[in-house]
Amino acid sequence: MVSLTDIQASNAAIASSLPAGLVAVFVGATSGIGEYTLLQFAKHARKPRVYFVGRSQEAGDRIAAECKALNAEGQFIFVQADTSLLRNVDAVCQDIKSKEQAINLLFLTTGTLKFGTKTDEGLHYSAALATYTRTRFIVNLLPLLQRATALRRVVSVLCATKEGPIATNDMQGLKITNMLAQRGHGGSLVTLSLEALARKAPSVTFIHNFPGSVKTNIIRGGEGPFIVALNVVSKIVGAFMDLYVPPEECGDRHVFLATSAKYPAGQDGDAVAGVPLPAGVAVARGVDGKTASGVYSIDQYGESAGPKVEELLAGFRRDGLVEKVWQDTEEQFQRITGREAI
Repeated sequence: MVSLTDIQASNAAIASSLPAGLVAVFVGATSGIGEYTLLQFAKHARKPRVYFVGRSQEAGDRIAAECKALNAEGQFIFVQADTSLLRNVDAVCQDIKSKEQAINLLFLTTGTLKFGTKTDEGLHYSAALATYTRTRFIVNLLPLLQRATALRRVVSVLCATKEGPIATNDMQGLKITNMLAQRGHGGSLVTLSLEALARKAPSVTFIHNFPGSVKTNIIRGGEGPFIVALNVVSKIVGAFMDLYVPPEECGDRHVFLATSAKYPAGQDGDAVAGVPLPAGVAVARGVDGKTASGVYSIDQYGESAGPKVEELLAGFRRDGLVEKVWQDTEEQFQRITGREAI
């Protein structure tokens, strides 16, 4: 476990260890983990330029003002968009690409517990947010990440270290009704997608993270008896004990993931590694079981997935599932947008 003290010390060194003018894109940053992380990033980075994407203009205006109060020299640009639709993702990315030559950080937190419905583009709503549109953001912005001369990092927050069996005949998970099966299926899709992307861009770090219990709006919009029960349990337990990771700590831990040299890229890692490690903190092990290999499945404590998950992922690789997952993703991109990226 990476201690909160070490995390806070690392974050405090961002201003002296990383260059001024870092460019970051936060997707899903108007509430929950994305918001908490953005605020801490604003607190520590020197003169950052941040694009943060969400649905609520009111929340976007509020958060931009809070960020500006924390960092008067930073730029915090809210982009209003429904990111469950690939066409909207393309529009957002096109706008960013017209303004920026390089990006240092892409931080993704979109998600929902609303299952069984489809978007206007014919994707399972939950899969659209958790996998397809996140991957579209990465693919579209990957050339800009590769051009960065300092930090080059993608962080996708979902259910890392909880990877499980994949329903290869139901990639979007429309027929999966068990919540734990959904978590395992979705977690594996995210991790394997990041592996496929790392093959295209080995000089970029790719992190899939499980955040632990954090108070977010992910339950909002969910349906069915499980969601009703989850709402009730959360309210009852939360009233009697400290159920959630505090927002500031959540933000601190995710800024550490986004900036620490604990998670270097698989290639040219030393050049873009991030804030140097404090004494006693080791470089992370990648999903292939090798240290500093560039793709990481990280738990709420900042540590890598254990042997059981590594063995599961190794089996997926042997069975060609990285390629199968990527093929499905590109087929959906082609069907909906007519191209693999913009």
